[in-house]
Amino acid sequence: MWDWIINIIAQILTWIQMLVGDWGLSIIVLTFLIRLALTPLQAKSIRSTAKMQVLQPKLLEIQERYSDDPQRMNEEMQKFYSENKFNPLGGCLPVVIQMPVFFSLFTVLRDRLPEEAHFYGIFDQLSMSPQGAVASFGWGGAWVYLLFLLAFGILTLVPMLFNQQSGNESQQGQMKVMSAVMALMMIWFGWSVPIGVVLYYVTSSAWGVVQQVFITRKVMDKAKAEEAERLKNAPVQVDVVRKERKQRPRKQG
Repeated sequence: MWDWIINIIAQILTWIQMLVGDWGLSIIVLTFLIRLALTPLQAKSIRSTAKMQVLQPKLLEIQERYSDDPQRMNEEMQKFYSENKFNPLGGCLPVVIQMPVFFSLFTVLRDRLPEEAHFYGIFDQLSMSPQGAVASFGWGGAWVYLLFLLAFGILTLVPMLFNQQSGNESQQGQMKVMSAVMALMMIWFGWSVPIGVVLYYVTSSAWGVVQQVFITRKVMDKAKAEEAERLKNAPVQVDVVRKERKQRPRKQG
């Protein structure tokens, strides 16, 4: 289904390797290029998330007001989305668009790298997994593979912790547990895949952490402030519910 994307990414990776002379460095460069190209989509997703957070109290108010009338609640929510020019799927769409690219790159790194592909003096074989490195070189000899695997888990955990600033203590505690479980799952996943794949994910996750620290928060805060100001100055919508006038009983003469 995605063969054409896979072929394009494989060709681009080969071109980069011809320029820089190293497959590991080529993976890093290609990862940066992909993340840079997807930055506008990520910024759009951040702004959509910020807008959702500002509008959330109003949405909850609508849900509570019409909790006994699901049809009316849905109509009022659609009306509210339309009035505020908000698409509830706006934050998810960029992620969906990215998926074919990332899955295709994963396939290239797993199946298309030459067996002799290496990363300078760090990895002699990018096709070898951390599990295979431990089996071949022992725990001590595979320390760099294990270091990258650990970095993979940590860089998965850090962005999730950044996003847990809101909510009560109980919710934050649950999210921390879920984040830790996710990080362990990523380490388990990375244990058996080629280290070239782990190198890609470490590079991509490192980009995400830097973006989270220096860009995402600023964009989020600015978008939330702009949306809050717009909502404050928006004309007040009066929700008038007309009641049917009951006919008075006629007096019989």
